[in-house]
Amino acid sequence: MKKSDFYYDLPEEYIAQKPVTPRDHSKLMVFDRRNNQIQHKLFYEVPDYLEQGDCLVLYDTKVIPARLFGVKKDTGAKIEFVLLKEVEKKKWEVMLRPGRKAQIGSRFVFGDGLLQASILDIIEGGNRIVEFECEGLLENVLDRIGRLPLPPYIKEQPEDDNRYQTVYAQYKGSAAAPTAGLHFTPELLEKISQKGIDIATLTLHVGLGTFRPVKVEKIEDHRMHSERFTISEQACEIINRTKNAGKRVICVGTTSCRVLESVSDDSGYVHASTGETDIFIYPGYTFKTVDRLITNFHLPESTLLMLVSAFAGRERMLSCYKEAIENKYRFFSFGDAMLII
Repeated sequence: MKKSDFYYDLPEEYIAQKPVTPRDHSKLMVFDRRNNQIQHKLFYEVPDYLEQGDCLVLYDTKVIPARLFGVKKDTGAKIEFVLLKEVEKKKWEVMLRPGRKAQIGSRFVFGDGLLQASILDIIEGGNRIVEFECEGLLENVLDRIGRLPLPPYIKEQPEDDNRYQTVYAQYKGSAAAPTAGLHFTPELLEKISQKGIDIATLTLHVGLGTFRPVKVEKIEDHRMHSERFTISEQACEIINRTKNAGKRVICVGTTSCRVLESVSDDSGYVHASTGETDIFIYPGYTFKTVDRLITNFHLPESTLLMLVSAFAGRERMLSCYKEAIENKYRFFSFGDAMLII
């Protein structure tokens, strides 16, 4: 398939710059794959589409303030780092700009000396392996001087950084929010639980690779980024029990969907694991575990749009996106949601 098969035209004014308040009052498009019907709802109506015995799968990653602004130690030239993935204690893969200032051996200073960094290696794609130096825990220093690494299409920092975290965020390590989960409130989750719907959580640290464009025209040639995950025995037990009972597994987010499909066997049962997944899901893929999907509206020609197209059909997804634009839905990270049933 061609990258251009997943193109659609989106006017810039439909790219959400701020989240809706309250969280669960975002719009919700419900697309039924059985009859191609679309319903326009609000997110707090999600429980109407869940049944007792179903399982909702969330991932509990917490976005770290991974964006750093500093200077080169010997020249004072400005530099920007975005931490992508921890490779060892205080050693990270980072994306930075301008790259020409960051050769092996270069040193940088952040926060008036609270944090220093040395470039250890330049890896494929131009990212660097960096070793940080600071007193105490690196995460504490990041909390003091770092900023949230918002996607490039969001032009301003939110007034409240917690709006770029899910209400169930727990484990630090992500460079991007699990945006499909931003719509949930504690009250909505309680309502879902009281209805007899099980909730399983996994941990997956989203990297900025989720925003990396597909640069090859033949999508099969695209090299997918990898993301670290952990899924516990307890979570697997809940999900497998749901499958055994003939109920539905509903994934919140394309990335949690990728994890489940990475750890499932041919029968759709999942197995506890810790590791990295670089699974690339595009049309032609047969889903083994995921029955329903809650997701946001994704960028044209992105791997995320390709995944939802695999789940619901490319032409049908593009038709849904066209209707979303006609109905003034808000797109991307702070935008509205879709439930595919």
